[in-house]
Amino acid sequence: MDLSNITPAAGSVKTSKRLGRGPGSGKGGTSTRGHKGAKSRSGYSRKIGFEGGQMPLQRRLPKFGFTNINRVEFKAVNLDTLQALAEANNLTKIDKAAMVQAGIIKAKHLVKILAKGTLTAKIEVEADAFSKAAEDAIVAAGGSIVKL
Repeated sequence: MDLSNITPAAGSVKTSKRLGRGPGSGKGGTSTRGHKGAKSRSGYSRKIGFEGGQMPLQRRLPKFGFTNINRVEFKAVNLDTLQALAEANNLTKIDKAAMVQAGIIKAKHLVKILAKGTLTAKIEVEADAFSKAAEDAIVAAGGSIVKL
C-alpha cells in the first residue's frame, strides 16, 4: 500500500451535479434555476431570515430582557467536593491549581465555595468567593479560608 492507491470509503464521496454543460447533459439551458429573476443570476444570496417580503419572525417578536454588563460568573464548588478531593489526594491545602488538576474547574474560572455537603477534613481553602455557610463550615472543621 502506498499513497497512490488510497481511496475514500465507498459511498463517502458524492460527485457534484455538473450544471450548465450543454443540452446533451440534460442539465444545460437554465441549469435548474428556472427562468430569469434575481434567483437565477450568479452572485445571488438571500438575506438571513428573509421570508419573501413577509415580516420576518425576528422582527415580529417583541424585544425583552437585558444583559447586565457587570455580572460576574462564578463556578460553584461544594464542600462535599472539597472533602472528596482532600481525601483522594491527601491534601491540607486546596487552591485553584489543585481543583484544575482534579478537573473540577478550568483555569479561567472564578470559584465560589458553597456549603452543600459536610466537611470533616482540616484544610486551607483558596477561592475567589465563599458563601457565609461554607466559610463557617470550613472554620468549624478547623480549616482556614483565603479570598483571592
